[in-house]
Amino acid sequence: MPSESELSPIARDELFCGILNRELVCALGCTEPIAVAYAAALARETLGSEPDHLELSCSGNIIKNVKSVTVPNSGGMRGIEAAAALGCMGGDADSALEVLENLTDRDRARARERLAQPGFAQVTLAEGVPNLYIQVVAAAGGHEATVVIAEHHTDVVYRALDGKAIEGSIEAAAQACDFTERAHEDAQLSLKGIVEFADSGDITAARDALTRQMTLNDAISREGLAHPWGAEVGRTILASYPDDASCRARARAAAGSDARMSGCALPVVIVCGSGNQGITASLPVMEYAQKLEVEEERLLHALALSDLVSIHVKSYIGALSAFCGAVCAACGAGAAITWMSGGSLEQIGATIVNTLANVGGIVCDGAKSSCAAKISAAVDAAILGHDMAMAGRSFHAGEGLVQETIEETIASMGYVGRVGMKPTDVEILNIMIGKTDVDA
Repeated sequence: MPSESELSPIARDELFCGILNRELVCALGCTEPIAVAYAAALARETLGSEPDHLELSCSGNIIKNVKSVTVPNSGGMRGIEAAAALGCMGGDADSALEVLENLTDRDRARARERLAQPGFAQVTLAEGVPNLYIQVVAAAGGHEATVVIAEHHTDVVYRALDGKAIEGSIEAAAQACDFTERAHEDAQLSLKGIVEFADSGDITAARDALTRQMTLNDAISREGLAHPWGAEVGRTILASYPDDASCRARARAAAGSDARMSGCALPVVIVCGSGNQGITASLPVMEYAQKLEVEEERLLHALALSDLVSIHVKSYIGALSAFCGAVCAACGAGAAITWMSGGSLEQIGATIVNTLANVGGIVCDGAKSSCAAKISAAVDAAILGHDMAMAGRSFHAGEGLVQETIEETIASMGYVGRVGMKPTDVEILNIMIGKTDVDA
């Protein structure tokens, strides 16, 4: 694939709008349990009947991210078994990441009933697979349906009935790897091309997706501020500093995560496969647009810049890792804030460098209520990075992972997230599932 610098302006705009439309999709709740529910709903659909038994084999990152988060529209249920049972009993596979939107009381009751039966659902850790990997085997009446999702939350790499492939192949499932062609394509983007697109590109083809991102993510943020969801990180920040724009930006993003991580049934528009990242990339930009009195058209271009920077930074890491993805999304938000403030390409780059140099080490220890606090910290670092950049200040090459250019810095941080933090990821999972004695 040619880099965007080698494309005509029309082709470049088509490329960027295509990426935005691919990434900015609706999801109900945390995307990891939803992906499990989607795989289970698809397995039941393939089986043609309600299963008597489920076997789930998931990567450590899936187990980590589903363990502590409330499954949306579940009545407070948590865990991989719950997500799979709900997907089987009432999930709509055609709705993908909104698979649980139309669950009924009967569906929830049926799921609880089946989960109470010993051995109905068994979960094992899949090893030697991509960081995002879900296999569901649903059995009933002497038949088995198998569904495998890998690399991205809705990428079905294998689906079969009684061992006969309907979609994909078992070889494709076995060979799936994290750093996919999609990631390679996104990594060929550049900050310069993204800023040029924000400055003069035609966003018409992605306008609906960007508008939906504003509408839905604004709604769940307001819900998080209005009611006591989770640890109430957003409400705490807003109550302490109601008149400060930077604190309102942190509060708005954190509140959306407060609600989402605690099972709020409102949908969000995700980016990089994550609702928390979709929230982080959009709400601080919207708050600063209000402060700066930015018109809606310029705000849409700023959102496009924020989303594309988030995608660009995250593409070096992969879908899931021990590197907190909110940092990538905060880089996007900070870059967009600098752009709306009239910052140059160099200042936008400095904002990203300043953010990565500050909070690039935040670890992901699963989806849960503290994600809202990590989002607040990442947004705070991005705003500091913006303020420094606008004042002509930044961290320099040779200081830690900071390299000579913005692209080299993004790549170096991505390498740490993708490769360097793999052992960290394993140890986090071992602690979470009780396999490591931390007092030893």
